[in-house]
Amino acid sequence: MEYTLAMTFLTAGGLKTTLSVSGVKSTITKDEVNALMDVVIAKNIFKTNSGDLVKKSGAQLTQRQVTKYEVA
Repeated sequence: MEYTLAMTFLTAGGLKTTLSVSGVKSTITKDEVNALMDVVIAKNIFKTNSGDLVKKSGAQLTQRQVTKYEVA
C-alpha cells in the first residue's frame, strides 16, 4: 500500500492550496500531522501565487493499492 498525505492551507490572499507528500507511514497520527503543518507554516519555505501559507485548513491520508500485471 502507498499512502499520501494531503495538507490544505489558507494563503495570505485568502485562497486554499494543497501540499501532498507521498510515501507517508500508515500510522501517522493527528498530532504528527498538526506538528508538520505548523512547521511548514513557521518555516515559510513554500510560495504560492496568492501569498504565504498562513493557516491550516485540513488534511487527509489517502491509501492507494496498485496491482501490476505482467502481459506477454
